[in-house]
Amino acid sequence: MKLKGKRIQNLRQSDFVIIAMVTILVIFGVVMVFSASYYKSINTSGSPYDYLIRQGIFAVTGFVLMALCSRIDYHIYRWLSILILLVSFVLLILLFTPLGAEENGATRAIYVGFTIMPGEIAKPAVIIFTAAFLAGDPKRILSFTRGVLPLLLLMVVFGGLIIKQPNLSTAITVCGIIAGIMFLAGLQWRYILIAGGLGAAGVTALILVGDKIGASHWKERIVSFMDPFADAMDEGFQVVQSLLALGSGGLFGVGLGKSIQKNLYLPEPQNDFILAIIGEELGFVGLLALLTLFCVLLWRCFHVCLNAPDRFGMLLAGGITIMIGLQLILNVAVVTSSMPPTGVALPFISYGGNALWIFMACSGIILNISRQSTAQTAVTKKEKGKQKI
Repeated sequence: MKLKGKRIQNLRQSDFVIIAMVTILVIFGVVMVFSASYYKSINTSGSPYDYLIRQGIFAVTGFVLMALCSRIDYHIYRWLSILILLVSFVLLILLFTPLGAEENGATRAIYVGFTIMPGEIAKPAVIIFTAAFLAGDPKRILSFTRGVLPLLLLMVVFGGLIIKQPNLSTAITVCGIIAGIMFLAGLQWRYILIAGGLGAAGVTALILVGDKIGASHWKERIVSFMDPFADAMDEGFQVVQSLLALGSGGLFGVGLGKSIQKNLYLPEPQNDFILAIIGEELGFVGLLALLTLFCVLLWRCFHVCLNAPDRFGMLLAGGITIMIGLQLILNVAVVTSSMPPTGVALPFISYGGNALWIFMACSGIILNISRQSTAQTAVTKKEKGKQKI
């Protein structure tokens, strides 16, 4: 009886809304992966249940990982931050050795009996390191040499290694996470404006002189999203199929499991473009409901960030929230042809073990921060009560 009461107390101390939102999103993701991959699975393995079984296993192990991370004191990551960053750096380097496996013209995975995606691991690694780095001295972010410059170098090194795979979306996500944590820590606005200006100048330069400097591929990717139908059979093919899927869905969708575009028209529909299949089968209403779930999750994560027990907890929770929100925005933008097509997974939904485990482990870290925040608030109220007596 006491054990049951303790479990209930632990559940109440954690943010139950986050637990509920993650659970709903992951289960919904398993269902949609099954629907989106149905014909793809039959075509590759002869069975329609191949991707379903694997994603189901990823989800179950993900929940175990989330539960474990919710019980580990998040302060431990602060002391291991440099080690975690070094491990991530080594894994990125190993991609360019014989251990790296090339697929579809990119080298993003290491196969050692199982698949490791160094780009995915880099995200929590930079979150933990940046949070620990800026939590040590609140005034560090105000100094260019002591605070801003080291993190800019981190962006250059990790972003450069990830772009070399090539994997532009993950590089954008990693750099965006670091910049977002810097902003939470008190980065001065002038640095943000300078960075924005340099980014805009770089994109403009690629568009104008990309062919002359040997960056024609990046130029084509940047320009293609503006009118994907102009090159519908090559660079714009995947985006065009995505837009056709979204347009076919209309307001209420064609019905769960009844997508036409997943029938070997839209490449890899269970991965980065799974949102297009959701839009086709469940319509605008289904997409709106899904985005509402994400908004509730992000709201609760920011709530944990603002009420964290200390500066490290605040920056750590903020970094995780930025990671989820940024990937959501990038995925929606790519699927709707609002930005150049880059491979970015829809959090908790897209097929893949590495990404799902990272998101669920990070959700567990948020829950631990929430639990410690709740416990600290309870102690503070108890002490105030004693003082009044």
